[in-house]
Amino acid sequence: MFRPVTHGLVAMAALCALTVRADSPPGGSVDALLALARQQSPEVIALRLEADAARERAAASGALPDPTLRFEERGIAADMVGRSTKYTFIQPLPFWGKRDLKREAAEAEADAAVAGSDAGWLELAARIKTAYALDYALSRQLALSREVADLLDRLAEIGRNRYANGLAPQQDAIRARVERTALQTEIVQTENERHHAQVRINGLLARPSHAALAEPMAWRPMPANLDHDALEERLRARNPQLFADDARIRAAEKNRDATYRNRYPDVALGVSPIQTGSRVSEWELMLEVNIPLQQGSRRSQEREAERSLEAASARRDASANRLLVELAENVSAFEASQRIEQLTRGDLLPQAELTFQAALAGYENGKVDFATLLDAQRQIRNAKQNVIKAQAEQQARLAEIERLVGGEI
Repeated sequence: MFRPVTHGLVAMAALCALTVRADSPPGGSVDALLALARQQSPEVIALRLEADAARERAAASGALPDPTLRFEERGIAADMVGRSTKYTFIQPLPFWGKRDLKREAAEAEADAAVAGSDAGWLELAARIKTAYALDYALSRQLALSREVADLLDRLAEIGRNRYANGLAPQQDAIRARVERTALQTEIVQTENERHHAQVRINGLLARPSHAALAEPMAWRPMPANLDHDALEERLRARNPQLFADDARIRAAEKNRDATYRNRYPDVALGVSPIQTGSRVSEWELMLEVNIPLQQGSRRSQEREAERSLEAASARRDASANRLLVELAENVSAFEASQRIEQLTRGDLLPQAELTFQAALAGYENGKVDFATLLDAQRQIRNAKQNVIKAQAEQQARLAEIERLVGGEI
């Protein structure tokens, strides 16, 4: 009896859940941002359409030239006696192999365009990952600053109580308040920086600059270590820019071969029915051959094709060297930031916390002044900020490494 109602309620609940999920802003994770960028980024769409256009251009390459049809009126005289009409159908035929070379060169250019599209996507993905890491780092810094603000409020309360009991000068409470105000100013600056980071994310996603973003949830997982040799091998095999350079080398080779084929003549075949009155009275066949006499210009074109091929090869070597240098720099920076995080988290931060606890106890007992207590509090804060900065640096460096090696690690 109640089953239809139950099913209706379940359906309504599911619909509401889907609506909420559809209306919820993106930004909680990098994967959600990347999925949205794939769907609606004009940059990605433009690169994809350019690659599609290159494929269509390759498909049309190598086709025979369009034929021509010629009409001739013959034997025109005043009395129109002996008049005939000649229809000539002419089909140009390039020398053997020229069409195949042209098609293969266009296919190589299409491969380069596809690789360029992949490179553009990896570049955009790296920028999104870096922007997300900055947003999350700033959110953590804001949380840390607010924790420190609460701590300063407690320290100011302790200073006021000690001053009320004649155990400390009034300056202690004033200094805590000054420190609190300076921290509040820094919070405002960090909030402004985070606003800029979110505007940047919205720009990368082709969303309105002030559109809402979900609160970032966590850092992306980091690899425990990076094998530099394995990353170099992967870069050589999967970097789309190198793949595009290889495709341009293939295109230059095909263009060079096609240029050498221009030494040989092209032909054109024609057939001509001749109409006299209402009947075809005779047929003519035609063979036309172009004569490649301009050898000087052809030798220049051949040398141009050779130099273009050499330039494409040199450009590929230059790209490989530059990318390998970038990879080495980013791997080194990633490992350095890992060590900084480990040293700060495992050594500096525990010592700073112990120092603060000792300074707090000493201040409450009148053995340490308030300046020493504030300095101990700053050491803890600086250590925690250094951990956040090191983690953000690892995120940014990993994004660059993934861009270089052609995908996720």
